[in-house]
Amino acid sequence: MSIEWKTRREFLWESGGGLGGIALASLLGCRAQAGSGVLPEGHLPAKAKRVVQFFMAGAASHLDLFDFKPELVKRHGQDADFGEKVEAFQNGLGPWMKPIWEFSRHGECGKLLGETVAPLGEVVDELAFVHNLTGKTGVHSQATYLQATGFDRPGFPGMGAWVSYGLGSLNENLPTFVVLPDHRGYASNGPKNWSAAFLPAVDQGTVIRPGSTNPITHLTPPAGMGRGAEKEAAQILAKLNGRFADQRPEDSRLEARIRSYELAARMQLAAPEALDLKREPEYIRKMYGLSPDGTTWPKEINWKEEADSFGRKCLATRRLLERGVRFVQVWSGNDNGFPRRNWDSHEDVERDHGPLSRGMAIGAAALIKDLKQRGMLDDTLILWTTEFGRLPSTQGTRGRDHNPHVFTNWLAGGGIKGGVTFGESDDFGFKPLDRKNPTQVHDIHATVLHLLGIDHEKLTFRKESIDRRLTDVHGRVLGELLA
Repeated sequence: MSIEWKTRREFLWESGGGLGGIALASLLGCRAQAGSGVLPEGHLPAKAKRVVQFFMAGAASHLDLFDFKPELVKRHGQDADFGEKVEAFQNGLGPWMKPIWEFSRHGECGKLLGETVAPLGEVVDELAFVHNLTGKTGVHSQATYLQATGFDRPGFPGMGAWVSYGLGSLNENLPTFVVLPDHRGYASNGPKNWSAAFLPAVDQGTVIRPGSTNPITHLTPPAGMGRGAEKEAAQILAKLNGRFADQRPEDSRLEARIRSYELAARMQLAAPEALDLKREPEYIRKMYGLSPDGTTWPKEINWKEEADSFGRKCLATRRLLERGVRFVQVWSGNDNGFPRRNWDSHEDVERDHGPLSRGMAIGAAALIKDLKQRGMLDDTLILWTTEFGRLPSTQGTRGRDHNPHVFTNWLAGGGIKGGVTFGESDDFGFKPLDRKNPTQVHDIHATVLHLLGIDHEKLTFRKESIDRRLTDVHGRVLGELLA
């Protein structure tokens, strides 16, 4: 009698009938990991287990939201004299322009916040602001890459992919790294911002769209596909996969694809429950800014729609974190188009930033309050960022041009000292006050990894004879921000 040996994956496919069979086999003990996890213990004592990265696509204005400059109020409308040559991205060198909104003090720390982000005042004593962050470029795609991957060009893993590679999964039934894009579409660079690049493909981000009719694309079989057809398709796929793997043992993409099928099978049970926001009580949904399901919105950008969209992502984030997702990246704003639906306010800061910033602040504040009341903020690290800032002078009469020279990040939770400000911009919010010692994105990334228990200089991957890392050859841990 001859025996036909089968791979584990072939057995799962053929014995169980497609994704359902994989799910059953997983429950019986054949389990696949949702992330690489090469450093399950880390290098250092960890303060945080999980990360939320808020990304404001298009370049949010620090001057109108977080970094109050009395000098701009004093000189509003006067000719802008930078004291040096300024190379604007477009033609953004009009007169000085004061903050669009009034600032007021919040919290015990007395932090000044612009009117539209005042909802963050409820949690401002949990936040640590960095006002002297500087970038390398005023081009959206390159600057977005820099913040998302640590490099200003394509081909490098996103920060979440590095965390997945280093620490692996906290829940094998859900992805390690989840991306919640803007409800209108992707920001500049799209999926390249959360790609695994040269890391194992299994560490890339998984896109989920909370509130949509199909939050996870291709998770379930097409309507009308019977069990028999699914099983036959799975058997054919298993054979083709086996042949491909035998011929290309060094290619991680197929292994990642197979593991993604196994994860998808388990997600069929776990993800719908995790993303069912109707399970939340009405007061929680209201706190996050959610409107009743099925609400229709006007064509004009408006804060209630932004609060609903961003709030749904924030509430889904909390539910995913509770269930073991390690890294969630939440985007506000899509790629450029007209009318503007992102933070790239060349024409009118008030029109664009107003709805976006108010909606963001409602959702972000709710998430921080919710994590704190559930005892999760202490080990969940939150990072708010954007690709660069905007100039203190006007563009046209109501807009601001790009400013890569200085902008703001803030962090909260997970080992961060709340209610503090580290680093200042100059009197006009044009460049760092101390130009010789700015904060760079590499420092932010090094600090995030440090709080996760990872030495940023030791988490490396050898690529083309170079030990690549998230922080390139730079980065210092910002000890001034640590609790």
